[in-house]
Amino acid sequence: MNQIALIYDTLLARYGDLDWWPAKTPYEVIVGAVLTQNTAWSNVEKALANFGESFSPETVANIDMAKLAGIIRPAGFFNQKSVYLKAVTEWYNSYGFDVATVQNEPLKKLRAELLAVKGVGKETADSILLYAFGFPTFVVDAYTVRLCERFPINAGKGYDSVKACFEANLPRDERIYNNLHAMIVINGKDYCRKKPVCGGCPLFDLYRKYRSKNEDKNQNNQYSLCCRDNADVCNRFFFLQKRRTTCE
Repeated sequence: MNQIALIYDTLLARYGDLDWWPAKTPYEVIVGAVLTQNTAWSNVEKALANFGESFSPETVANIDMAKLAGIIRPAGFFNQKSVYLKAVTEWYNSYGFDVATVQNEPLKKLRAELLAVKGVGKETADSILLYAFGFPTFVVDAYTVRLCERFPINAGKGYDSVKACFEANLPRDERIYNNLHAMIVINGKDYCRKKPVCGGCPLFDLYRKYRSKNEDKNQNNQYSLCCRDNADVCNRFFFLQKRRTTCE
């Protein structure tokens, strides 16, 4: 079993099926994917709550721009994001606000269209396609990149390279892509932080196994990125107190 598949199975044993994205409708996923840019999800929830019972693609399409900006103010960058929401809603309207119509189109075509929408980058486009419409396209975010750097996973550099690596090493299944991304995010928030919390992390034993293999190949025995982030944590968990090693 390859490294990424092992990571998936290990996280699945801890977290199970997380049933992401936290939304009631596909359009709510679309809006959430835009609003969550550069802000915490709690702020997105506040912005979505401001719509009240009137929340719908028709409402966003027809509402005054200034009023829309006021509604989504809790999500930050509200003037920019109101423009982005109008733009992505216009894209959705080109399919009659109909999920099935979108799903009948080729993934490659839809992704290219979304990437041409103002305010929609690769992560946002893939989030919309995966979580709103169920297309098998893996989402890469900061937590994914951090996981790759620390393990390490030789996924290359840049969004497209990391995305291609994960998709090449997993079955082409939207449910697996969905749940793996969700589990990486949850684990990243709880354990794989900027300063890692190794105790209790479901990936720690697997991480230590791969790190040990890398050390066997590395006569200099240098610390990994995880150790450089937090030498005290790694010293404690790798039992290296007796060996004086300088982290870079």
